Amino acid sequence: MVHVYNCHPFASQQIVQVEQEPGLVCCGGGALFVIATGGCKVEAYSLEQEGCPLICRFATMGTVKSLQHSSIGDYLVTIEEKNSATYLRAYTNWRYQAEEKSRVGVRLLGHLLRGASLRGGAQMEIIEIPLSERPVAVACCSVTGDLLVGCDKTLILFALRRPNQQKLVRISQQTLQHPWQNTQQSSSQNQGQSSTSNQNFSILDFERSVILHLPGITPQKLALCGGYVAVQAELEVLVLKLDATSDPKNQEEPQDSHKSANQVDELADFQLLPRHQELLGNQARDCGLSVTMERTGLEDRGQYTLTYVLYRRFAPDYFQGCTVEETRLHSIQLHPLFTSNQSACADEPACVFCFFSLPTTGYLYSLRGGVELLSAYQYPEKVLGAVLTDHLLHVITKSALQCFSVRCAAVATRVEDPYIDTTMRACPPCSLEVCALRMQLFIGLRSVCVHGRHVVLLSAADTETPEEHEHNAQRRGIELKEHTMLTGVFLAMGIDPSTTPILETLLSRPFLSKKWTGSRPRESSGAGHGWNLYVVDTVSPITLYHEMVEYSRRYAETNPQAHSCRHLLSEAHLLLRASLLQLMLPGKRTPIIPPHIKSDVEAERQTDTQVNVRTDREADRQELEEALRENCAQLGDCFSRGSQRECHLALPYYRMSGLSVTEVIARNRPLPSFPSPSSYGPGFLFYLKHFLLEEDQILSQETADDIIDVFSQSEPSHLVSVCASPSMLHASPAQAMLRLQHLESTAGASVPLTITMATMALRMDDLPQYTQLMDRHTEMLLVYGFIEEPKLLLCSGSGGQDTHPTALTRHLTHSQPGLLVAAMVALHENNKVQLEQADQVFKELGSEDGLLVDFWEAEIMASSQEVVIQELLFRLASVYIDRLTNTPRETHRDLPHTPPASKSLKSANDLINWCSHYGALYPWLSVLTPARSTGSQQQDTLHKLQSLLCGPSLSVCSVVPLLERLSEETLWGFSLHLLCATRRGQYESSMEKLLDRCPQAIIAYANHQLQDTHMALWWQKLLPELCNRTRAAVDNGILLAALKETLVVVATETSPAEFLELLPDDGTALYFLPHLLTCSQRQLLA
Repeated sequence: MVHVYNCHPFASQQIVQVEQEPGLVCCGGGALFVIATGGCKVEAYSLEQEGCPLICRFATMGTVKSLQHSSIGDYLVTIEEKNSATYLRAYTNWRYQAEEKSRVGVRLLGHLLRGASLRGGAQMEIIEIPLSERPVAVACCSVTGDLLVGCDKTLILFALRRPNQQKLVRISQQTLQHPWQNTQQSSSQNQGQSSTSNQNFSILDFERSVILHLPGITPQKLALCGGYVAVQAELEVLVLKLDATSDPKNQEEPQDSHKSANQVDELADFQLLPRHQELLGNQARDCGLSVTMERTGLEDRGQYTLTYVLYRRFAPDYFQGCTVEETRLHSIQLHPLFTSNQSACADEPACVFCFFSLPTTGYLYSLRGGVELLSAYQYPEKVLGAVLTDHLLHVITKSALQCFSVRCAAVATRVEDPYIDTTMRACPPCSLEVCALRMQLFIGLRSVCVHGRHVVLLSAADTETPEEHEHNAQRRGIELKEHTMLTGVFLAMGIDPSTTPILETLLSRPFLSKKWTGSRPRESSGAGHGWNLYVVDTVSPITLYHEMVEYSRRYAETNPQAHSCRHLLSEAHLLLRASLLQLMLPGKRTPIIPPHIKSDVEAERQTDTQVNVRTDREADRQELEEALRENCAQLGDCFSRGSQRECHLALPYYRMSGLSVTEVIARNRPLPSFPSPSSYGPGFLFYLKHFLLEEDQILSQETADDIIDVFSQSEPSHLVSVCASPSMLHASPAQAMLRLQHLESTAGASVPLTITMATMALRMDDLPQYTQLMDRHTEMLLVYGFIEEPKLLLCSGSGGQDTHPTALTRHLTHSQPGLLVAAMVALHENNKVQLEQADQVFKELGSEDGLLVDFWEAEIMASSQEVVIQELLFRLASVYIDRLTNTPRETHRDLPHTPPASKSLKSANDLINWCSHYGALYPWLSVLTPARSTGSQQQDTLHKLQSLLCGPSLSVCSVVPLLERLSEETLWGFSLHLLCATRRGQYESSMEKLLDRCPQAIIAYANHQLQDTHMALWWQKLLPELCNRTRAAVDNGILLAALKETLVVVATETSPAEFLELLPDDGTALYFLPHLLTCSQRQLLA
């Protein structure tokens, strides 16, 4: 579908004063080139000056049949005929003819002139490009300046070269010394890009790079851009990609094309009816057209790889309002677009588009990053020609010039910005329906070309174009051949067709021709009715944008949600995007023109102009950016009231507009014609939700109250989330309470709603109401409420990275610390808050050694993540050690080190009973550290640390460095060191230390630790140690009692023979005899 809008894309028009009737017209480099019908002279007119004055004129060497201009290198290339021969020539430095100099140099491709060009003179050069076949079409690359020549079955690519000046001088000297050798010297072997330093002319040359053989297609028109090659036949389009590579392995092997060529020759006498076919990307290789590469470069600059990109074939359609003869393709074009994030020296454009057209339909494809059909243009009448630009598509019919919108900017924007089509930024889609703008009427239009904002039109009333004349001549030749052949057949049968009117009428019809038609084409009139050459200037993009905006307001007055209003604003958006892309990279958009001869006044004027270019460009950029922000606001308004399917687009457009939330609310007030609450659009509500969810900007009381009113009327179910948002800090708590109470009376009570109402009561300093509301639910239900709405406890800081406590959180710190800790644990376990964020909240509350440690202890009980558990176990062990030493730590400064200001929520017994990571205290620890040895809180801390060391989860090796700060002088300090040594398997040294410091605990230690595999230590280590110590201190009753207990265990676990081996040989065996007797009796009973 094509939308039609009555916008004016054209600003003015002027007629170029041409003396003779133009036959060929092209433009480029700020100039318009005109060749009279059947003439041999080129006239160049300035498009940049009022009245299009003549720049220069120069003669060609033959009758020009085709003319192309290259902005890169500023050269002209022509296909000329002379004496029934066809030539291909390039004209460089043509601007020097403005000085009316008659000196012109003519040379062959690759052979530089040895005259004035090398000694400082300036002259136009004509480069003769020899070809083995007759050229039928040419194309110039707008990115590199390369030249593509099409012959009947081949394409030849010529690379543009700029020979180095030092090389030119050397060649000149060699030429003067050895004139007989100069015919074989080729200056095209240099790749230097520098131009002459002492001359004002550009020395260009071409190198034949590669030849493509296409036996299955006859080129009629060509296009070349950044390595892409487009070939247009009568009803076929083939797009290829040539990539230079230094790896010869990547070069495709030439395919045998003789078979396909022979097939074409064999089928030449048959009428083939093609069918519609579209092949994109790699599928285009199956088009049936073989392409063979033949490299002909004189230097080893690597190889080329060939890739099929696009193939499109059309069948003649009898129902499109055109005859079969008129159904053929035209206006093939490859159009590049660069983006601002490309480097200045990038040769490949970010986007390449391919356009071609039938008389009734035009097709625009995007080639880079996947081949895709962007738009199909349905013309209202037969189109004779079309030109694609960054902003618009210009098409001509026989009687009108019309513009269509394009989607090139939408593709380039998505290549340039990865955040397009997100909640941050948006752009109208590439699939947006195209629109047609107001047409300009003319008479007898024949051709169109475009340079910048100048559209050049050639009109010739009731006359044939050269293409039509050539086509009709061929058709009349075929009809004559058919008539002669059939007349001979009838005469051979003895029938004279001239005597039979029916046969004579029958023979007048071209029914044997491959071209079937029901009506004869129009014959050219004997004399033309006049001609004109127009230059139509388009309006600036910003002017057309303002007209589109004004046009859209007409739709908005009748229906703000009209699709046409949104579509027109989207068109205006893409228009601004394309203009900004042009301003970002002026070097890529402005053709590179070599310096040409100017007068001193003109040169001074140009210098003054260049000084102001940057200032003007910056002003234009600011104006376009301001217009783009305005357009984004308008699109945001459209989508804010739009359908549910597209309402999400209001968010990125409002963000790109730079409007504050207050301004957005003002733009979305209920319209007088829609006073109901539902008048707030879904897109506006979507924007407010995301603003309150993602932004950390604190709103004023007026704006916050407005938002509460909006949601209380439109979506009351979101009122809790709205009131909990940090942005609503300044909202009136009394008004919010009224809205929440009304929600409770209509929708029923819920835990998050109750907590939100309690928060508002707290902000009003109504503690009785706060207490009454919080007492409605149990602590567990309140925890579930916080899980459902975490912002009641936590609010995000700047950039959404930091997390801070709310007023309710600060109140819970003193009133219900257990609820706060339980809620934080639940939030962490439900991925609502990270561990570091929870730590930050408790530190900000000033409870880094109180509630923070309680949170860690509770988190260990709830968590199932091993990494989190190990981290928290280490933190807790460090905190416990700090509390016991009551000194700041030199390491792990992020952990609390001050003694707790309040009692912990969980005692050591609670943790031992409820948490598997806290182990039961070893019995011998109670002997070492009785309850009276420390204070109550210190005792609880000591038991927690001992329990961690007794538990199965803590890695003892990780806390050994921390224990070095604990002295062993106290029994509780000694107990911790002894625990670590025992956990590390150092039983023998531990028993020695225990006998030295607290022998009364040795039996309890041995009974607990020396079990199973360590049972042998009773008689291998403990018994000898006790015997030695008892012998030295006979009066020590503790050692004697320990020795007796040890002997009981040894007698129980060993045999009599083993027991006898353990008896000392110092004469004290009598002391061991009762135990030996017990051992023997036990064995007898066994």
